[in-house]
Amino acid sequence: MNTATIIVPSRLDLLAQCSLFHNIAPTILTAVAQTSIQRRYARGNYIFHQSDRANAYYVLLEGNVRMTQLTPEGDQVIVHFFTPGQGVGIIAALGSFNYPLSAEAIDDCLVMVWNRALMMQLMEKYPRLAINAATMLAIRFKDMQDRFRELATERVERRIARTLLRLAKQVGEKNKEGILINMPLSRRDLAEMAGTTLYTVSRTLSQWEKKGLVKTGREQVIICSPHDLVTVAEDLPPSK
Repeated sequence: MNTATIIVPSRLDLLAQCSLFHNIAPTILTAVAQTSIQRRYARGNYIFHQSDRANAYYVLLEGNVRMTQLTPEGDQVIVHFFTPGQGVGIIAALGSFNYPLSAEAIDDCLVMVWNRALMMQLMEKYPRLAINAATMLAIRFKDMQDRFRELATERVERRIARTLLRLAKQVGEKNKEGILINMPLSRRDLAEMAGTTLYTVSRTLSQWEKKGLVKTGREQVIICSPHDLVTVAEDLPPSK
């Protein structure tokens, strides 16, 4: 469902966090925001599917989005999670392409939306947007290279630890027990992100719980000992 865009200070602050709008003057940011529309997606609905025509760019205002890709064999791989203040579907602003991934709302989401033609007009009017878009693609390309290197060369325990630390950096929230990964995260999700099996993730998390590194619940992970998890991720000698 589309709704009119209501420009309130808190949403402008959130929009300013998006990489596409870095170093954009507040007056320009307001003008750009006013050209968007808003849409809501209930949990479990898709914002777009892999191979759909890339016809819009989205910035998340509320909720979390899971980005997945289907392999030629039909297996699903979780590539990334997006949280409020992040943009989804930047490829739509760069030409006539299809989305390489699917974007699924993993809880109720509110997004700001610009269609492809409008976003290209805005980039022509405000060149900083085009520079930021190119930077975003370069960063994501490097992230994908890092992921491929990890899958090809690193032990599975390191990959799981790195995945948890990346998520903690992105959506971590400190509490009395450690760092809560503040989004729904199942063991299957973690297995897909780390490129391993559900059994291996379950076994590894159980071992780490016994050692006090993590605490898990239903779709929830708390990192109790970040230092020890970094030691696993970097393959360092355990502290004495």
